[in-house]
Amino acid sequence: MKAMILAAGYGTRLEPLTLKRPKALMPVANIPVVDRVIAYLKRNGVREIIVNAHHLHHQVTSHLAGRTHFGLPIHVEVEDEILGTGGGIKNVEEFWDCEPFLVINADILTDIDLRKPVERHRQSGAMATLVIHEYPLFNLVRINSEGHVEAFLSETQPGLLAFTGIHILSRSVLDYIPPNTFYSIIDAYRDIIHDKEIVASYMASGHYWRDIGTIDSYVHANIDMIGTEEILIAQGAVAHPASHLGGWCVVGHGCSIGEGSLVENSILWDGAKIGKEATVVNSIVTQDVGDGVEIRDQVF
Repeated sequence: MKAMILAAGYGTRLEPLTLKRPKALMPVANIPVVDRVIAYLKRNGVREIIVNAHHLHHQVTSHLAGRTHFGLPIHVEVEDEILGTGGGIKNVEEFWDCEPFLVINADILTDIDLRKPVERHRQSGAMATLVIHEYPLFNLVRINSEGHVEAFLSETQPGLLAFTGIHILSRSVLDYIPPNTFYSIIDAYRDIIHDKEIVASYMASGHYWRDIGTIDSYVHANIDMIGTEEILIAQGAVAHPASHLGGWCVVGHGCSIGEGSLVENSILWDGAKIGKEATVVNSIVTQDVGDGVEIRDQVF
């Protein structure tokens, strides 16, 4: 099966982090989230992947182009004008063959077994199958008694379910997406439902799932990976013996923490240098911190 990772978006809810780095390259426990998504897809039988890019696309291309250590072909399609979730899928129409394919958002961490919804899709004859679950914050999808999607609503309410950002599509879905146009895949699904065609669902349960679309969810994704009382220090990072790391911490590649400094419940991106007698608490640090500087509850 082929798959697409949707990675072109601006990630505005993650600003100011995404002013420096595209959302797909946000490090989660020192590993870019797109690398985690690729590894997840490979574990679930995907044999070839395409990633779309627009915002800070040079970083995505540089990170993924020519990479072979994943053990499967990875292509990057740059969108000169951002095309949306549907337009991006249509834009790589030549990549798809006659088999169903999988689409996943670049900002998702999960362990859902994809083989089950893929098999459900093949058996159902549906044009698309959405992986859904119970997640009150995002419960916007109405499902009927047969498990078919009836509607996508704009506000949560009892009885609705949440779309995980994972879906399996048949090639016929492409007929509902106009070319070279910004278009949402949800609008395509609404049109399919209007035409009395089937958009099926697969109900996932007993799994881990988190998106990293906000600062808070990004921080919690890191905590999920390391635990609330763990300290992860990347290879090549150096903490002075007279420094102190407390609570949970993620220290990126090439970081250094100076004498007398405190780092607590914080994320240090690759290369961040913390000076002497500095304090970093409950923060995300993407740049150097000078001697004696105090950073608390900030994205710096």
